[in-house]
Amino acid sequence: MKNIFYIAVITSLLLACDLDRLPYGSMGTEDLIESPNESLEALLNGMYAQLKVWSDPMHRAGEYAGDNMMIRGASTDAFYEFISFSRTPNNYRLQEFWDTGYKTIAQASNIIKMVEEGQSATIDNNLGEAYYVRGMIYFYLTRAYGRPYYQDPETNLGVPIVNGTPDDMDNLDFPDRATVQESYEQIISDLKKAEDLLTLDNESIRASKEAAQAMLSRIYLYMSGTYETPNQEYAEKAVEYSDKVINSGKYDLLPREEFMKYNTYTPENNSETIFAIKRVASEFSGDDHYYGVGGMYANIGGMGWGEMYASAKYIDLLNESGRNDWRPDSYELVDARAAFIEPNYTKNENTDDYEEVFRFVKKDGAEKLNYVQAKVERNGSTIICKEGDDSYTLSPVDEEQEIYTIDYKDGERYKGVLDYRISLNRAYPQFYITKCSREGEESHLHSPVIIRLSEVYLNRAEAHAKLGSYGLALEDLNEIRTRAIVSGGYSSLDVSNAQGRIDKERQLELAYQAERSYDVFRNGEPLRREYPGPHDQFEKILPTDYRVVYYIPQDAINSYPGTLTQNPTH
Repeated sequence: MKNIFYIAVITSLLLACDLDRLPYGSMGTEDLIESPNESLEALLNGMYAQLKVWSDPMHRAGEYAGDNMMIRGASTDAFYEFISFSRTPNNYRLQEFWDTGYKTIAQASNIIKMVEEGQSATIDNNLGEAYYVRGMIYFYLTRAYGRPYYQDPETNLGVPIVNGTPDDMDNLDFPDRATVQESYEQIISDLKKAEDLLTLDNESIRASKEAAQAMLSRIYLYMSGTYETPNQEYAEKAVEYSDKVINSGKYDLLPREEFMKYNTYTPENNSETIFAIKRVASEFSGDDHYYGVGGMYANIGGMGWGEMYASAKYIDLLNESGRNDWRPDSYELVDARAAFIEPNYTKNENTDDYEEVFRFVKKDGAEKLNYVQAKVERNGSTIICKEGDDSYTLSPVDEEQEIYTIDYKDGERYKGVLDYRISLNRAYPQFYITKCSREGEESHLHSPVIIRLSEVYLNRAEAHAKLGSYGLALEDLNEIRTRAIVSGGYSSLDVSNAQGRIDKERQLELAYQAERSYDVFRNGEPLRREYPGPHDQFEKILPTDYRVVYYIPQDAINSYPGTLTQNPTH
């Protein structure tokens, strides 16, 4: 196994090109070593190509462990461990996340080692891109494998700092994992170096000065402690770097109607995207779209498994300011973020009409929640719904929005909505998620968004709140909220409601971008997933739980030339 690791390190410059079938894969190692400047563009393309592979497990590890989605049932795929929180060190998707992350770090590091700084603004800008990507990858690995920063960063372990191919390949002895604090120091050092070197404008599919500053705004926010015990120094840094991005004038929040089509724009043609990993249609063929991130969230044009859906918790959050009506003949969305959810309505086979139902979530025993879609019958002003042989009269809560309650046979009063029947997968309505699909075409093509301007506003809002500057926090929070919800801004923000409101807006805005579980735990909050699905619905996962972080892949430990300490098992 060790030989495999050594070869991977040495050939990491070429592997990404080969894997992604880029023309640069045919370049000889001699050419790369002897003329690195001439090969610099090819080396960078190889580095960015590796990000495409890395972005898949990155998304799954980040998003599936949150509370924005649910799955139709238990799965034998390794990603189910992310959902169930049943952690093991033998998970091929985590192995891919680790391997591709360190291949990218090796590629970036070798560019930095091979190319001399100060030759020209263009070369320095290219070097800045390498520093950015290395710092970004170290951050994503550290937050997955290392504990939240507020929890003893001086002693908790982060990730190994291995910056490129060693000079002495005969006596390899790599360092053990750095602490979380040391890992963050490496991350910040790389990103600040990138900020200095990146002086030329790049499209959002390549690193830029503002991409480095935006990432630093997020990283300092991760270091800023919890709302109860904030770290003022790092909160101020988060504000400082957010200011740099927002005040640069290079990015704009999309207007509401355009934002509702965010997923359909290529990143180069989206003024809100700061950095994204570019994917193109030619990279997919045959059934490839089934296996991309979007393929689990929806079936589009006959492609995709469509086995993961928006959670009832996320649907309720979207409907908090008013019901979002997705029905084709009365489509009206209160919250613009609801545009990325598409219920898979089904028609009656005999009449080819939609079937009206009353949908609600009921208790199914002490520890389980389930959906019910009960057929509706109308008799004048009276509306009843039927579940098997049982009939219930609907009592209005808001007739205009068609929200009602029923007194159910179990003695509970349940609130729900009149809607059309949504197709079920097992027992779960298919609330398709399309935020990771439909980029420029009717498929699951998607360029993963790493960071965009709306997050920077929310980063600054949270940092201001942790500093006690609630007026400034309110301005930033409402900048995002009023874009999504017309006249939906808050009138005030204070110590009693700032955390709840800002966290809710982050969840709504950044859903399906692999941020949610990390946002919960870094602020010292438990994760609650009290909604239908095969997971343990009433388990409260504390931020101190050992399962908040992933195990280091066992194959990585076995092949590592040195000690690589595993995360605790309890």
